[in-house]
Amino acid sequence: MLALGYPLNLETTVTAGIVSAKARSLGLNKGTKTNSPVESFIQTDAAVNQGNSGGALINTNGVLIGINSAIASPTGYYSGYSYAIPVNIVKKVVDDLIKYGNVQRGYLGVSTANTYDIPDDAKQKLNLQYQGDGLVITEVLLNSAAAEAGLKKGDIIKSVNGVSLTVPSELQELVSRYKPSDKITVSYSRGGVDKTVTATLKNKAGNFDIVKIDNSTLSKLGAEFATLDPKKAKEYGVPGGVVVKKIGTGALSDQTRMRDGFIIVKANDIEIKTMEDLTKALGTSKTVTISGFYPGYDGLYDYPITIEE
Repeated sequence: MLALGYPLNLETTVTAGIVSAKARSLGLNKGTKTNSPVESFIQTDAAVNQGNSGGALINTNGVLIGINSAIASPTGYYSGYSYAIPVNIVKKVVDDLIKYGNVQRGYLGVSTANTYDIPDDAKQKLNLQYQGDGLVITEVLLNSAAAEAGLKKGDIIKSVNGVSLTVPSELQELVSRYKPSDKITVSYSRGGVDKTVTATLKNKAGNFDIVKIDNSTLSKLGAEFATLDPKKAKEYGVPGGVVVKKIGTGALSDQTRMRDGFIIVKANDIEIKTMEDLTKALGTSKTVTISGFYPGYDGLYDYPITIEE
């Protein structure tokens, strides 16, 4: 393998190495906003340093294999291993951005572990009778593609679309190549009997829709909202409203001191009774004034906000 880039403020450089592992998961994306980041790196000993990221990893025929992205180093500089994002993932991301303007990711909806990583007591509880390579399903999400295909906890996935799997990152990478509504063939073992099933992948929300970029002002506020329960509205003496259930990262946390539990009754002087009212009132406005109250406290509070691009 040859790694290209501009490391350490140098002009174009080329380093050589061998691929010593695939589907390597490093935990680099832990703590990010993404709940299920894809980590399935190509590991090589071609020297890569700061400035190589984004550069090509190619074979000796000049074919693109991956994009240099990370190193394993106690010093911050190359000391033996570097990592590249596989070209299959890169191509999928590029194609999606061109076609949809957003990455379309299909989800199977399972958590897995290598068969050799399951303790003996857990094997007995799951009644595992398969001794070879594979991925034990440790959890199946409700209403997921896996659940609808009939996969269950304790099943051992042996291959997907004919590709044998031995570590969870391999399954993650393979599924990430597909979009919602795409079908995959899953071969698995249950109770010592081999089975095959077709699963139709869903998006993160649990349906088959193409995911579009949300440019609405509401999405940029950075919070979870819900229409106020009618009984609560009557108790508070208001015709309706929207509850700010949880404030995360966004305009509300950056520009206001709003707290969880705030009840919105107006937005830009428009009365708000439901989530639909709030969405329409905000639209794609760049300046917003949200008015409401905190249960148990007197008076209305106004929060002016500027939405940045």
